[in-house]
Amino acid sequence: MSSAAGSLVLDRAEQEQKEGAERSTLVDFKMVTFSLGGKDYGIDIMKVKEIAKFSNFTYVPNSYPYVRGVYNLRGDIISILDLRILFHLPVPKDGPLTNTENGLILRLEENVLGVVVDSIDKVIGISSKDIQPPHPIFGDINIKYIQGVVENGGRLYIILNAESICAREEGARKGDLPLPPGDPGYQHEEAAPAAAGYVQSPAGGAEPERDFIRDTLKTFRGFYVTPLNEEWFLRRFSEWKDLRQREGADIQLKAVEDAETYLSNFYSADTGRFWNENLAVQYSRVLGESGGKIVNAWNVGCGRGYESYSLAAILSKKYSNRIIKLWANDNDLIAISTAANLLFNEADIPEYLKLYVVTGKNGTGFQTDFKNKIFFEYHDAMHSNTLPDLDIIVARDMLSFLSPENQRKLLTGFYEKLKPTGVLVLGDNERPLDSSHWEPIQNARSSYKKS
Repeated sequence: MSSAAGSLVLDRAEQEQKEGAERSTLVDFKMVTFSLGGKDYGIDIMKVKEIAKFSNFTYVPNSYPYVRGVYNLRGDIISILDLRILFHLPVPKDGPLTNTENGLILRLEENVLGVVVDSIDKVIGISSKDIQPPHPIFGDINIKYIQGVVENGGRLYIILNAESICAREEGARKGDLPLPPGDPGYQHEEAAPAAAGYVQSPAGGAEPERDFIRDTLKTFRGFYVTPLNEEWFLRRFSEWKDLRQREGADIQLKAVEDAETYLSNFYSADTGRFWNENLAVQYSRVLGESGGKIVNAWNVGCGRGYESYSLAAILSKKYSNRIIKLWANDNDLIAISTAANLLFNEADIPEYLKLYVVTGKNGTGFQTDFKNKIFFEYHDAMHSNTLPDLDIIVARDMLSFLSPENQRKLLTGFYEKLKPTGVLVLGDNERPLDSSHWEPIQNARSSYKKS
């Protein structure tokens, strides 16, 4: 084989390997994960109506052992199956007769039922191509109930077949299934039933629905609900629930598009564009006096640079006789690569920025002296940095897309980096986690100083 032919073969092999890696990272299947008998399970999120906590079922005489009873789900009477008993799995000593059980509400077309599990874990996104077919090694569960298996994060998940479970429930309801001899938990039928005619609504009301949306926001968009943004989240949940009910739509988020719609009113004013005149004036007012000859600023999560140029103009006007140094970071390589040479339509920029504009053969951009005040850099804020003490840190909205641990870590870093008179600007719907360290600046949009 010639060297050229060999190179061609290698190139094709590398391309196929690359395409295979890309296919494996494609997230087109999401599942709600939970535990049963010490093992990890999942079920297609599209089959899950909501998570719930069941309590005080209405007992149904002469039913099969795995049928825990019936339940009033906001006016609809549904059957509740205990998957542990159905699958012959061990039941914790405090179950299944505890007052409250973890579970899922499943919906397949017109059929709705509840299933009891040990505990709910989270929502996971995977590639459907990574799902392997059922295997006899899972002999403790009838293979007809298994859709497939998949490994994620070092854990092996058994994906259940919701249709088979619903078919089992329908057969049990009609009474045409044989009673499994020696079925574990059979004697649980003798448990004292709830008072005649009494069925309790799901414990916690809307809380399971909120918790489910918390998880799906994290899965679909990497958005973490914490005390940083919980005030907005709860307000948005109430609005969202009312809106979806009026539209006759499901409250739960079933796709990335749903999560984007839910987050649509979270983002700060003028996100992704130059700040308007009113916003510029407002931020200018919160800036204190800087004692040095150099004013140091940090714009975390600067994106394509619109925010950074707006901030640089505000600082230049406020501290006209001082040197401005603005570090602008983002971990989006494409965005940060275009920021330093941003071009735009002059008619689209506010008046306070027009002082720094220049038009050249390639279009309209900013003057070199003005751009030199900003140091655009591809950088992850969680990594170490060598920034000097800062007069202002602008980190709008980006903290909410970090894990709770990293939110706290970065806020601690902000506190240490800011000068005693420094200012921290967060997103419009974000608040510091520790209010004892931060004092809100009156009549200013999400701006804080050290307390």
